[in-house]
Amino acid sequence: MNIFIQYSIIAIVLIIISLVIVKLSKKNFNIEANKLITYLGGKDNIVNAECNMSRFKVILKDVSKANKDGIQKLGAKGIVEIDNQLKIIFGKNAKQLKKYIEEIL
Repeated sequence: MNIFIQYSIIAIVLIIISLVIVKLSKKNFNIEANKLITYLGGKDNIVNAECNMSRFKVILKDVSKANKDGIQKLGAKGIVEIDNQLKIIFGKNAKQLKKYIEEIL
């Protein structure tokens, strides 16, 4: 009976540690979305934002206001500039970022 209690306590401690690690490893997408908007030149500079799989496509009024280095630091795997739009490869996080950006805009 004593061994059962010890194993139960160990299991509970491991579950708590696992939950803390998962919570800490999740990105706060609201903060990331705010940073992305800033790096794109502010919400007044954004005309439209779309998401296609891992790509985040944004049409800007003035693409020169975009901070591509800052966007890269947020985790972008690549940025393609075509005229007044940026196609940013964010991987699996693209849809979630777009959702938060739509809420802010």
